[in-house]
Amino acid sequence: MIQVRQVSKKFGQVDVLKGLDLNVHKGSIYGLVGSNGAGKTTLLKLLAGIYRPDEGSIMMNGQSVFENNYVKEAAVFIPDELYYFSQYTIREMADFFKQVYPTWDEGRFEELAKVFAIDVKRRVTKLSKGMKRQVSFWLALSVKPQLLILDEPLDGLDPMIRSKVKKLLMADVAEREMSILISSHNLRELEDVCDYMGILHDGRIIIESELDKLKNGINKVQTAFNKDLPEELKNDGNILYHETRGSVHLLIMRGDEREIKAQVEKFQPLLLDVLPLTFEEIFVYEMGGVGYDIRNIL
Repeated sequence: MIQVRQVSKKFGQVDVLKGLDLNVHKGSIYGLVGSNGAGKTTLLKLLAGIYRPDEGSIMMNGQSVFENNYVKEAAVFIPDELYYFSQYTIREMADFFKQVYPTWDEGRFEELAKVFAIDVKRRVTKLSKGMKRQVSFWLALSVKPQLLILDEPLDGLDPMIRSKVKKLLMADVAEREMSILISSHNLRELEDVCDYMGILHDGRIIIESELDKLKNGINKVQTAFNKDLPEELKNDGNILYHETRGSVHLLIMRGDEREIKAQVEKFQPLLLDVLPLTFEEIFVYEMGGVGYDIRNIL
């Protein structure tokens, strides 16, 4: 669906993206996360064809994205900061989208009117932040795009509408094999909907994996020994983080549960518990592993 290969982007003297690779599969929901300033919004604008990469290639269904009408007609980008024509009503915005996107489905627009329940005669710029966000989804889903690119998409929505929007997105993925790329700081919410995750740091994707594989590949270990943590274990390259809490050692380790248990049991621990991590915890410890100050994250 989307293939990003060795993409670099610079603004002035600042290298924002540095030889980045990324893959979004058809019919999947890809969660993009990273530290502030890592280049997430720049990457999304490159994928949407707003920016041209300085180096590398961005392909959608085998075609270059930038200045390609075929690709742009098949993709919708909902940015963090929404823009609407100042005097347009919802109905007038819908008519504009109808002219731009050949896949516009008027029946879908009418159907979603029952979900969002906002008067189409209202001027969009006069709506609340959350209602403007609802309109963005209403319009985007009426296009029936192949690719939906979302930057902090659920910001400003109340819990009921958030739930409705997530169900609509997941239904389109299941029924039409729409692909979605979501950038968000709400990692718990991403964990609910995404099947792939990419962690962006310092202009590069440092981890890209199916969410289930990622979660199964990192575990939290609580262990204790007669003396201090054995040196051989302490120097193990699979340990991402080590903290001592009284006589108990907290370790974050790469590897599946069985491998980790076998590895630690060699040192005859007095206590050993291996626990799964949430994606938010995985993000925290992986970022600590690449030199991002973990104290700032915690």
